[in-house]
Amino acid sequence: MNGRILIILGLIGIFGALPIVAQSSGADLDAILASIDEFGTFQDNDFTADYTIVSEKPGEERSIFEARIFRRDSEDKFLLIIAEPALRRGEGYLQVGDTGWSYDPESREFAIFQLRDTFQDSDAQNSDFAGTRLQDNYAVASFEEGRLGSFEVYILTLEATNDTVAYPSTKIWVRQDNYLILKQEDYSLSDRLMRTVLIPTYARAGAYFVPTKTLIIDNLNQGERTEVTVRNISFAAIPDTVFNRSYLERVNR
Repeated sequence: MNGRILIILGLIGIFGALPIVAQSSGADLDAILASIDEFGTFQDNDFTADYTIVSEKPGEERSIFEARIFRRDSEDKFLLIIAEPALRRGEGYLQVGDTGWSYDPESREFAIFQLRDTFQDSDAQNSDFAGTRLQDNYAVASFEEGRLGSFEVYILTLEATNDTVAYPSTKIWVRQDNYLILKQEDYSLSDRLMRTVLIPTYARAGAYFVPTKTLIIDNLNQGERTEVTVRNISFAAIPDTVFNRSYLERVNR
């Protein structure tokens, strides 16, 4: 996996993003954010997929998690259940509206969690597995046109409009032809770069685009990175009973 990551990072590093300040491009910034949210938020269908989350830290063995994710974005419902490793099997995260619970099958206890929390000591946040809601959480602070690799992109700097998101400022590189995010940089309140997110591959599923591979680079701790791979994507209806705390208890019996 290291070789594949280095190749992708190398290509992006070679080509870079060449910013051109947009004077009068006529780009509709609201439409860009709306399209990103539309592609990444499944309002008309339920969503199920299997995720593999591989976290690497220098001097440590790779941490590998297998999880199944259920989403009903139209009702702000999200469920993640860990399948591997065996010691963590059955642990789950349930979000319904503004309330989130984590579940420990060993103690059979629930605790409060937030989507902006880090997932299992990796470089991913729980929110990375949920729907995209840029319009609800960010406003455009600056805008440029540029290139990333072979793609013409819009480069948008976004500032948070509330304190529910993981990062108060983020910068995104968006393809001009289809509004897919190729790269993202997340910043702290002091404008320090915290992490870089690369999305080299998407799968087209009906009207939606699903990132099938995401690379998350920790910019504070050199050598730390997380790779997220998605497979077995389905938009079939999910029973209502899945999005319930009792479901987490039942699947662990």
